[in-house]
Amino acid sequence: MTTSNDLARYGYRQELARQLRFRDLLAYGLVYMVPIAPMAIFGSVYAGSGGMVALAYAIGVLALVFTAFSYAQMVKAFPMSGSVYNYAGRGISPPVGFLAGWVILLDYVLVPGLLYLVASVAMHATVPAVAVWLWLVGFVAVNTVVNSVGIRMTAVVTRLMLVGELIVLALFLAVGGWALATGRGRFSWDAFYNADTFTWTLVAGAVSIAVLSFLGFDGISMLAEETRDGARQIGRAMAAVLVLAGVLFIAQTWLAAMLVPNPGGLLAEGDVNGTAFYDAAAVAGGGWLATVCAVATAIAWGLPNSMVAQVATSRLLYAMARDRQLPAFLAKVSVRRSVPINATLLTGVVSLALGLYMATRSDGIALLSSLINFGAMVAFLVLHVSVVVHHLIRRRSGNWFAHLLMPAVGFVILAYVVVNANIAAQRLGLAWLALGMVVLAGLYLTGRRPVLSGLAPSQPAGRDMERV
Repeated sequence: MTTSNDLARYGYRQELARQLRFRDLLAYGLVYMVPIAPMAIFGSVYAGSGGMVALAYAIGVLALVFTAFSYAQMVKAFPMSGSVYNYAGRGISPPVGFLAGWVILLDYVLVPGLLYLVASVAMHATVPAVAVWLWLVGFVAVNTVVNSVGIRMTAVVTRLMLVGELIVLALFLAVGGWALATGRGRFSWDAFYNADTFTWTLVAGAVSIAVLSFLGFDGISMLAEETRDGARQIGRAMAAVLVLAGVLFIAQTWLAAMLVPNPGGLLAEGDVNGTAFYDAAAVAGGGWLATVCAVATAIAWGLPNSMVAQVATSRLLYAMARDRQLPAFLAKVSVRRSVPINATLLTGVVSLALGLYMATRSDGIALLSSLINFGAMVAFLVLHVSVVVHHLIRRRSGNWFAHLLMPAVGFVILAYVVVNANIAAQRLGLAWLALGMVVLAGLYLTGRRPVLSGLAPSQPAGRDMERV
């Protein structure tokens, strides 16, 4: 069982409230991943994979199962907030941890802005009288208030939202299945394999888009200091969420692929309007089902998904700030609510500003999606390396399966996806990494080189963080 003594061993005080159980972690992960997430990007993945959309999601699950396994190994070794930042910093070296944290910041900081933007654009399309910017402000305000109240409130709200998403998904699967059975679609395995369009490069490119739907299972690791039942539960929850979400993603995209009204047009022209899934839903049940799916997707991305994304981002900022690798004010924790209040508020402000800016660009959603995927994939690569270095090399583990084979396979799969990712995302992602190196050099020049508490018994305990 994880206790405050685990943190004291690394020089930290227990400041966040340990209130979450396994069911809360499961709900958190599912909400973060959004069970109906493929509805929003179905057309892009379909066109990018040559129609093999279910295969793209299946490969995505396979790739990230290895990553979830590596997370489980590292969270048991270092049961604290910070995710890859802490695992790479303690498993390899503090400078590598800083760069890993910097890279995954590209994921965590941009994710809430993307979610708010997608949700606001979708709601504006549904209710044109309300401007995109007004929807954006509303979503950010609601989530920031809920997250500022405390992690228990966040858990309650997200569970309620999750039930709603699962009801909508069940409705689509039931109506779509009936439509297929009555001849309003064509049963086919093409969504898994189509000899006419299949190439590994094509599928890998589509997987890099589909992976966006899976991002979130890793966010569970950010709650290591807020779970009541120990670090082992974090690993279990991550694996369970990933597999469960994968099954739901594959089922809905396979069904939708068989109901697409104009497959040839979608492959040739792409999903110009972003309505491919809703067009399939209209074939299955009519306009009402298309509207229900569209509105449910928008609300899911704008409220519960963005809410838990803000939680994960604020915990990463908090973890880096208490190690003096980000401004100290981000490490302040509310005494009454036991949440990193400044990090939570800053995440809301940045998300709002980013969403409003990207709303003015025609390529805003596509650009943010590509950048987020690139940042996450690179951070996952570092995670796999940290498992090998920490367990196999430093601790001389004899478990070659868990500490070499599994992370090695996960590394190779993700490396292939990164190499075949969007070129613009590669360039911007590498530019962000270069900026991180400049910041790291600045830390060294100012005498604030990355140092993590508790790396050796002889090191003094980390300083107590100021509380508000």
